[in-house]
Amino acid sequence: MRIGYFLSCEEFTPQQLVEQAVAAERAGFEGLWISDHIQPWNSSQGHSPMVWPMIGAVAQATRLPIMTAVTCPIGRQSPLLVAHAAATCAVLNPGFRLGIGTGEALNEHLNGQGWPSFDVRLAMLREAVDLMRALWTGKPVDHRGEFFTVDDARLWTLPDTPPEIWMSGFGEKATRAAAELADGYVHTAPDAELRSLFAAESGGKPAAAGHKVAFAPTKEEGVDHAHRLWANAGLPGELAQVLPSPRHFEQASQLVTKESTASSAVAGADLDEHVAALREYADAGFDEVYVSNMGPHYLEMIEFYGEQVLPALS
Repeated sequence: MRIGYFLSCEEFTPQQLVEQAVAAERAGFEGLWISDHIQPWNSSQGHSPMVWPMIGAVAQATRLPIMTAVTCPIGRQSPLLVAHAAATCAVLNPGFRLGIGTGEALNEHLNGQGWPSFDVRLAMLREAVDLMRALWTGKPVDHRGEFFTVDDARLWTLPDTPPEIWMSGFGEKATRAAAELADGYVHTAPDAELRSLFAAESGGKPAAAGHKVAFAPTKEEGVDHAHRLWANAGLPGELAQVLPSPRHFEQASQLVTKESTASSAVAGADLDEHVAALREYADAGFDEVYVSNMGPHYLEMIEFYGEQVLPALS
């Protein structure tokens, strides 16, 4: 299983993200994910630099392949804009992949055009994927579809081969759509059932997952960081898709107890716990896992993984 590092734009400054990418390459991580948000989940996270200039900066600082995790090309960013940005990223960063999904209201309602139902967003995503792939041919594109219009558009700076598209899916319907539309699958948990569904529906395409840890000198400190910064990760159901602002996530996250966070988060510096958590993804059939650190000890976490966790999994 390939182990990469997950750059969290919600929690860190641009300079810290580049620092993490460089350290991750030095430690032996094999690739990078980077989140694509315009707002953090809550004010404690405190950041949200734009993903496209971040990819350009990271691509100059490391040679690791980068994937967005994930971009929504149907709301604040149009398929035309995303196709243009992804093509340039793929030129700067060979191996770049475009991770896509149907988005969250947190980021996508900001243009004032409302927040469509999931079925509508999925239909929009299908049209967006077709449109982006047409633009990556380098030919002029005229498109007047149900949701998007492009008038005589052509992309001039293109990679030798179009970037792969990987799609997130957190339920059966989205996972089946990912198997049809995408080159790979994205999840955030070691969900063997959905991984198996994607494999069966896609004919064996690969899958990757994101995994958060809270490395710290003690488990207690790690839990404190995880709960302070990412209690929203404990919200159930579709809340992450429908809540519209950081303050609403803060309000809802008051229902998530520190005990709940402690029971679900890998916190502290116990080697066996970190290794066991990653092995769950391998056992579930995932080909790649990208690990993000919650809290200030990210350089120590990267060093710990390079010296101990990655060798234990090799």
